[in-house]
Amino acid sequence: MKSTRDLTRLALLTAAALVLGYIEGLFPALVPGVPGIKLGLANTVLLYAVYLLPPGSAWALMLAKVVLSSALYAGFGTALFSLGGGVLSLGAMLLVRRLSGESVSVVAVSVLGAACHNLGQSLVFAAVGSARAALFYLPYLLLAAIVTGALTGVVARYAMRAIPGGK
Repeated sequence: MKSTRDLTRLALLTAAALVLGYIEGLFPALVPGVPGIKLGLANTVLLYAVYLLPPGSAWALMLAKVVLSSALYAGFGTALFSLGGGVLSLGAMLLVRRLSGESVSVVAVSVLGAACHNLGQSLVFAAVGSARAALFYLPYLLLAAIVTGALTGVVARYAMRAIPGGK
């Protein structure tokens, strides 16, 4: 059983991720004509969880973010895409974090997470939509993942330094 402190932290992180995701949704697409490219500000919260919380808490945070953001903003039609991206992304980030310890930077883990998120969403789109379209967009999404993942990683690195108990 989690302590009240752990549950409170998880609730606050979920709220922060939801607010950042909502704010990000107010901005126009980063690359017009290429769907799905976002900065991923809410992922700074997930990076915090990867580095500073137990893996189970990181999984709970990702699932809460997917379910609640789908219910509140995006609709459940997007939940499958978010879940596919979230599972692949978080799984890869946790694995690299576990295997590498401190030898891989937060920025590199963020880029990996962004790329895996886009790959996961593309796999879902290939399964439920058009495999051809998914393959067409994938290079653009992976290129964008390098840029957005790096930016998100830098934000997360500075945010974790500012938070008591951070790196």
